[in-house]
Amino acid sequence: MPHRRTSVAARAKAARAGHTIVVAPTGADKADDKGPGSADRPLATLKEAQRRAREATAEANRDVTVLLLDGTYRLASPLRFDAADSGRNGHTVTWKAAHGARPVLSGARPVTGWEPDDDATGVYRAHVGTGFDSRQLYVDGIPAQRARIKLAPGDITLTPTGFTIDNPDLAYLATLPDQGRIDFQAMLSFTNRFAPVRSISGSTVVMRQPAWDNNTYGYDTLQAPFRTPVFFLLNSRSFLDEPGEWYLDTAAGTLYYKPLPGQDISRARVELPRLESLVQVGGTYDEPARNLRFEGLTFTGTTWLRPGSPDGYANQQTGVFISGVQPHRPADAFTSCSSGCVGFEASRDGWAQAAAAVQVSAADDIEFAGSTFVNLGSLALGIGNDAVAHATGVGLGAHRVSVTGSTFTANSGGGIVVGGVRPDAHHPSDPRMVNSDIVLSDNRVHATALEYLDQAAIFASYVTRLTIEHNYVSDMPYTGIGLGYGWGANDSGGSPDYLGRGLYDFQPIHGTPTTLSDVRVVGNHVRDVVQTMSDAGCIYALSAIPRSDIDENYCENSGQFGLYFDEGSRYLSVSRNVFVDTVGQWAHANNQNDNHTGDLTLIENYVTNPAITGIVDGDRGNVVRGTVTVTDGNLPIEASRVIYNAGPTGPYRGAPDPRRPPAGAFLAADPVTVGAGGSTTVTATVKNLGDRPVAGLTVSITVPEGWRAERAGKPVRRALSPGVPATETWKITAPESFTAPVDLAPVRASVIFYAGGAEYVLSRSLALTALDPSRGGGTPG
Repeated sequence: MPHRRTSVAARAKAARAGHTIVVAPTGADKADDKGPGSADRPLATLKEAQRRAREATAEANRDVTVLLLDGTYRLASPLRFDAADSGRNGHTVTWKAAHGARPVLSGARPVTGWEPDDDATGVYRAHVGTGFDSRQLYVDGIPAQRARIKLAPGDITLTPTGFTIDNPDLAYLATLPDQGRIDFQAMLSFTNRFAPVRSISGSTVVMRQPAWDNNTYGYDTLQAPFRTPVFFLLNSRSFLDEPGEWYLDTAAGTLYYKPLPGQDISRARVELPRLESLVQVGGTYDEPARNLRFEGLTFTGTTWLRPGSPDGYANQQTGVFISGVQPHRPADAFTSCSSGCVGFEASRDGWAQAAAAVQVSAADDIEFAGSTFVNLGSLALGIGNDAVAHATGVGLGAHRVSVTGSTFTANSGGGIVVGGVRPDAHHPSDPRMVNSDIVLSDNRVHATALEYLDQAAIFASYVTRLTIEHNYVSDMPYTGIGLGYGWGANDSGGSPDYLGRGLYDFQPIHGTPTTLSDVRVVGNHVRDVVQTMSDAGCIYALSAIPRSDIDENYCENSGQFGLYFDEGSRYLSVSRNVFVDTVGQWAHANNQNDNHTGDLTLIENYVTNPAITGIVDGDRGNVVRGTVTVTDGNLPIEASRVIYNAGPTGPYRGAPDPRRPPAGAFLAADPVTVGAGGSTTVTATVKNLGDRPVAGLTVSITVPEGWRAERAGKPVRRALSPGVPATETWKITAPESFTAPVDLAPVRASVIFYAGGAEYVLSRSLALTALDPSRGGGTPG
């Protein structure tokens, strides 16, 4: 009996301690798959680490951790995690970086052995072998541009089968070898399209099918774009004439590259992808992958070949494209369906999604934390996308998936996509398909979607209970955060607009809501978005999203809208957001063509551009109240609080940001109109918005020449505890006369303080209205 008690205790202690497996990167010293997998004798391959993790997990009595040592793990094939890799009985299997390590999972191979190819042009070449293709190349961490030429508007004329060459300077195209490797790219309004060339003969270019048919079908098409198009031809050795461009000759196994100015190709880190995906997490609906965590890993070095196939990339919106031959496409579609037609509506249920480098579907309780997704050839992370976008062949069914504290940058596609777009995504045939309880928090998604410009930083189509909170999104060609799909056509009762278009000749009018509901978009910092494409905003919504909130986000420098509620957007509450320097309206709703857009509640938002369109208080169930028009130079304290709290929090917040200071300051004048020789009281209010004390606080004020400023009362306290406000007041006196009957007098305050070891300087200003009755300026009221 004592022996039995000791054995049980030992097992319990082992369970608490967990089981750790250590693995080293490709080619590491002392690594051996026959060894113990310890820190001093690590395993040599991830394959063996996965096998041993499965064995340990099968015991179902402890957590299992696979520690990856520092270095690059070059994958020959994607890592696939299914039910056999899952944690059991409440235990978790974690794949994470060892302490202080930065392990990199790469689908690329390094390129070395460069030699000059053409001294006159500065192009170099390297032998890379044959038997593979790639649409991406990464040089010193930057996606390089495939060799291309830009086509002027008068260079070509589009036809139903391709285009004719009208510029005689382009006659050389007919002499090029490997014509079938040339791509045509069109940057339009909200679509960014690719189609491969089939042949070039004389002035006639014939494109591959069905790519060309699908790209000339629907809306924002090649021949009828919603704005002036930009066309390119890509991927020929003869186009390689600009620094930073490259071309891969797959038949000869030769890579060509023209270095950037000052770039030493012999020292450059050049990575040529071989894989299209790195990690595939998913089982089946009966046996999903479960309880897996990935922490501190870098995912990099993939390509995506689908756009170069006969399908091309007939982009429709946000990484979704038409795939395959369309049986309902009319013979004269190039003219009759260049801006929509009944046949086009038949295609919608079969649209496909871009496949991600890291994929999660048919999976429960999956976590990604503190990881980096960089230099990937398409979308970085796909969660619960349609089956056609998952290598496992099983889509949707993602439950309790979280992505926290991770970075997404310098990829060809967007950052994160949650959900699918096909019928099972919005009205699933099996309840286990529903994507639910997804949390995306404290991530940084920036300067990505560099090739597939139509893709958003974060996009969610159909998901129940989704939280997108405290993320930083910046430098995006299209939308920052996108919500919803289907243009309202899949919502309960359908859409009168799409009834008229003929959509319901091919799909039912659903009598129940979609799976999209209970979405929270809170505390995100979105800046510098919609920089290339159009029909987008900091936050974009599409279709009904019941019981959903967009609160306390900070949007700055959108190239178009702040909020864009597109067709069928309904049941969203929007409050206490800050919109600064949006080029277009701070909020816009597409309520045209009998769609159901409405039931939008917009309360107490702060805006520098007060324009709002399509959303009228009391109309279509909308509520618009308490909008505060502000200036960037004198933000209310509450707006400053939203700005400071927006973006990643806690350990993920990053270095102090002078544009998001931990204290707010606001100037107010009473009265704001002053007569000659009269006076007013100007008060500066400062409040500590952070969680650390503010020290060394000073406030100074300047007024125009001839005006006087006298402090009224004591200066502000030098130190402020978190949440504590302070005020400083001045009596401002106008000169005895003005040079004009009515003038504006700027009053400026400089607020200086220290917090968290950083100095902050805030500049605030307001304008007093100065009246001189002797010159006909009236009398202050």
